Amino acid sequence: MSRAGRRAERLADAADARLPVLEGGALLRKAFPEHWSFLLGELALYSLLVLILTGVWLTFFFQPEMREVVYAGPYAPLRGVLMSAAFDSTLRISFDVRGGLLIRQAHHWAALVFVAAIGLHMLRIFFTGAFRRPRELNWTIGLTLFVLALAEGFAGYSLPDDLLSGTGLRIAQGIMLSLPVVGTYVAFFVFGGQYPGHDIITRLYPVHILLLPGALIALVTVHLILVFHLKHTQWRGPGRTHRNVLGKPLFPHFTALSTGLSLTVSGVLVLLSGLAQINPIWNYGPYRPDVVSTGSQPDWYVGFLEGALRLVPPWETDLAGHTLMWNVLLPAVVLPGLLFTVLYAYPFVEQRLTGEWHHEQHLCDRPRERPVRTGLGVAGTVFYGVLLLAGGNDIIAQTFRISVNALTWILRVALVVAPVLAFLLTRWLCRALTAAECERLAEGVPTGEIRQSVAGGYGSAHEPVEEFRPGAPRRPLTGARTGTPSRTPRAPEHPDR
Repeated sequence: MSRAGRRAERLADAADARLPVLEGGALLRKAFPEHWSFLLGELALYSLLVLILTGVWLTFFFQPEMREVVYAGPYAPLRGVLMSAAFDSTLRISFDVRGGLLIRQAHHWAALVFVAAIGLHMLRIFFTGAFRRPRELNWTIGLTLFVLALAEGFAGYSLPDDLLSGTGLRIAQGIMLSLPVVGTYVAFFVFGGQYPGHDIITRLYPVHILLLPGALIALVTVHLILVFHLKHTQWRGPGRTHRNVLGKPLFPHFTALSTGLSLTVSGVLVLLSGLAQINPIWNYGPYRPDVVSTGSQPDWYVGFLEGALRLVPPWETDLAGHTLMWNVLLPAVVLPGLLFTVLYAYPFVEQRLTGEWHHEQHLCDRPRERPVRTGLGVAGTVFYGVLLLAGGNDIIAQTFRISVNALTWILRVALVVAPVLAFLLTRWLCRALTAAECERLAEGVPTGEIRQSVAGGYGSAHEPVEEFRPGAPRRPLTGARTGTPSRTPRAPEHPDR
């Protein structure tokens, strides 16, 4: 080979060697939007990290057994009481292990924040349209993460085997029994015999510490890979197009911001754990099937199921020797199934109806620009809120000295009427805000000065708009009567306005 050929080969090899470095440099320069709403996903991620760390620590001390023992620990009111080994070990973590109560409460607070952060993150994605092509798969993964987080939270909430968590397990067993034909067999298998059985805690434990966390970590990993591959959505604005992302580079700016957020989340959770008591199981006592705690309230994320169970009338049907308990089957099985089916299908249905499935969408919508979608989202939130209130109807009735029966009927009516009113009001408000924005951009901002015209009339002076919210248009809009803003040429018109 000639000298020139060998030199060209060495240059080619050097270029190939430098290629990973260049790719790594491009990855470190990847831009992330700066708006605070894009950090809700980070909040969920770091809450999950706290959950994993505290959960690993708790596994060294917790005993997932239902064998009966006599408590002989330092908490005097429960000495000599017969209880399960699971409840006894939870008391030991709280009172005997140094820092045990702090870690246990940090684990519980992190679980609440984790589910809340996923929910808020999903709402941000829904209202801004960030679920559209090519991100339908990420929406599906995020929704599955939310479902798994609900199951993980309920499993962990049930492990201490206290009176409150045992009441929740009793409700879960009733839901299993409501399943037509197979309900009895399902409940018998899960609990290892007739209720309360001897296996439920032993079986929930590996589900809580292995199966569900493994699925959560795997889905979070896939979710993050897709975020990096598909790039972030962003608000419309100068220089922002479907082909780029403007924001802070991954390193060092976004890395520093994200690290600060992780430390803040950890610090706040530890501070809450030290100052705000949560789930004091020693006040509830060990679970007994013949005792039900008064005013039992589950964690907020399953409160809507509790409310649905309380609102449905006692309907039953005898069919071919089987009793269908509609008052349990409808609110606890059919309603959640329909709810999550609609949420899984919504991105595909909306894009088909609007014709947006033909193009990739990388710019976020402002909620006011999509009055129908925003109205549906608010209606769903109101529906959930009514169910959540119904989950505490006894506490509300006692606090405000009103009849629990009257409150139940009020909430039943509100469950049907309130979402419809919320949809109509939200849709009207979105269109009104858009129309006001049209007028503001077309006429400018009033300066407060009054001027007299040549004809003798008076009018206020205006100046061009100079301050804009994220995603707001920066030129006069079209369609002021209907409140339809002008769009970039690539974005199609949306028929739901």
